[in-house]
Amino acid sequence: MSANSLGTNLGIEITKVEGKYVEGTMPVDDRTRQPYGLLHGGASAALAETLGSVGSHFLVAEQKKAAVGIEINANHLRGKKDGVVTGKATCVHQGGRMHVWNIDIVDEDDKLIATARLTVMIVARS
Repeated sequence: MSANSLGTNLGIEITKVEGKYVEGTMPVDDRTRQPYGLLHGGASAALAETLGSVGSHFLVAEQKKAAVGIEINANHLRGKKDGVVTGKATCVHQGGRMHVWNIDIVDEDDKLIATARLTVMIVARS
């Protein structure tokens, strides 16, 4: 399902999907760094949106519905030059038409790199 997608191109790997919790990793490398050599805020946002969207997909797929991100905001709290970051997404609201996810992105020492909130609209699958 995710072949040839932004997530694949950024090296994002989903490592856990359990109900209202999704976890995944992304490398900090030439694909995900900005010109100053730090993890790009857009890459962090892409990781956050990927995790929340995947989580919502699995929550509604059996109902023949689809999940589409409609709003994301992120706070970038700490720079990261290399290694791997892990996103930890938790669904804090699961309504019939909307899901809201909180996503924390941490480094290998579990230090908070960024935090995001994603709103996902649930729509009929076409």
